[in-house]
Amino acid sequence: IMEKEWVLVHSFIQQYRAEIAKQILADEGIHSIIINKRDTTYNSFGDIELYVKGDDVIRAKSRLKQFET
Repeated sequence: IMEKEWVLVHSFIQQYRAEIAKQILADEGIHSIIINKRDTTYNSFGDIELYVKGDDVIRAKSRLKQFET
């Protein structure tokens, strides 16, 4: 069970995009974790979720918004 202080900031379909986003946040000094909720059998259900600590949510979302555009 995840600690309450981790907050979902973005969901991805592709693993590599989640990894890039995680690195972008790391470059900004924001620690993040990836939780892969994709179905392993069909790989077409579920998301790959990126979480950060509650104190970093606003900075992370702002930085990820730049990444998505």
